[in-house]
Amino acid sequence: MSDREDLTGMKRIFVSSVQKEFAAERGALRDYLRADPLLRRFFEVFLFEDMPASDRRMDAVYLEEVSACDLYVGLFGNEYGVTDKAGVSPTEREFNRATELGKVRLIYVKGIDDKAKHPKTQELIRRAAPQLIRRRFTDKASLLPAVYASLVSYLEEHKLILNGPFDGAPCCGATPKDLQATEIKKFIREARASRGFPLKESATNEELLTHLNLLDGTHPTHAAVLLFGKEPQRFLPSSEIKCAHFHGTDVAKPIPSYQVYKGTVFALVDQAVDFVMSKLALSVGTRAKSAQAPVTYEIPREVVAEGIVNAVAHRDYTSNGSVQVMLFSNRLEIWNPGSLPSGLTLECLREPHGSVPHNPLLAEPLYLTQYIERMGTGTGDMIRRCREAGLRELEFGVSDGFRLTISRTPSAMGKTSVKASVKTSVKASVKTKEKILRLLEANPTMTLAEIASKIGITARAIELASAKLTREGRLKHIGPRNSGHWEVLK
Repeated sequence: MSDREDLTGMKRIFVSSVQKEFAAERGALRDYLRADPLLRRFFEVFLFEDMPASDRRMDAVYLEEVSACDLYVGLFGNEYGVTDKAGVSPTEREFNRATELGKVRLIYVKGIDDKAKHPKTQELIRRAAPQLIRRRFTDKASLLPAVYASLVSYLEEHKLILNGPFDGAPCCGATPKDLQATEIKKFIREARASRGFPLKESATNEELLTHLNLLDGTHPTHAAVLLFGKEPQRFLPSSEIKCAHFHGTDVAKPIPSYQVYKGTVFALVDQAVDFVMSKLALSVGTRAKSAQAPVTYEIPREVVAEGIVNAVAHRDYTSNGSVQVMLFSNRLEIWNPGSLPSGLTLECLREPHGSVPHNPLLAEPLYLTQYIERMGTGTGDMIRRCREAGLRELEFGVSDGFRLTISRTPSAMGKTSVKASVKTSVKASVKTKEKILRLLEANPTMTLAEIASKIGITARAIELASAKLTREGRLKHIGPRNSGHWEVLK
């Protein structure tokens, strides 16, 4: 990585030329690279014209920028440029520095021949010829596609773009040190328990990553960073999840509750599901059939989790868009920057269909930890569970991305049963503390982990809430920590 390469892996391009002769081409090239949807993701351009005023010698600044760049782009025309005391122009100095440092050099020569060129320019072109593949151009219109083709070839050669899936490409700037060993160990434990994963907990990080095809040589892939990265959003900023809760049926400010979650894909799914479940209405049944009172949410937790994990697993990670989870008074909307695989239609989602993951290397670990299934049954299960809960049919849509809409409104067939259930339910705005108290009134021997599972949020959140209830004098634990019981104080 060069001295100036940022944490997201952007590559710096230094454009070298006689500035006056190529003023129009330099500006056009800069604007083109900044506007192109593909190239702007990978390259930033240095032009002297964009630098603020400085009292430093310009020739020193140029050479420092050449040293810091990843690619040197030379535009050679008729003029040679102003020379120094040694009779050498800045363009030739810059080319020499790039050559000495072994930089990638892309040379574009203006004109169909070199007869009109300054003798020193002709010599510079001849000297560059044995080392480089040069391209000819006549004007801006022919220069821009030539540069585009060269830069795409560079991206392909360095495996920054692939014909294969994005999640299998190496993550620019990331090293094995950017992955969490604790998360890898945790994954192995869960995968062994859930799916009989063959690797032992004593397996090294490299063994696990190799087994799951999450390394490109020694470099972690995008999937590896998304699954186990210490800070995945350093490298893939749009991989976060944005969650919002609106009291009405439209997007409107002020937003009552808004969270932007960061972390691994496992943490993202868990946090987003917790966000939604903590704001849904629930009803607590009786202990007629078991020691624990059953808890029912207006939208089944399995439906919420399936919708969110699908958005994370199947989204397009090359997009600048983030997964959005929006809870309204009448529906839950989950949007992701992605589309359906070729050959799969919206109608197919309502029937048994094959599983064609957009990010196969990301999907495999999610399967191994039971976040998703392989057989394409997820949407079918969601439809069935919504029907059983008396909710309207799921809605799928594709426009600027993929949108899933889960209704909070009962269907015509389920109105009676749902209406009866709602009479005994707690209001949607009931806070976590109130939910804890109702659960413990029904079953005083529940553990914090059991409460967390029932409510659908993290055990840590339950621990904090129960501690606050204890301080407020509304809850008391009697007996040993692991075997006592709770008393709800009036």
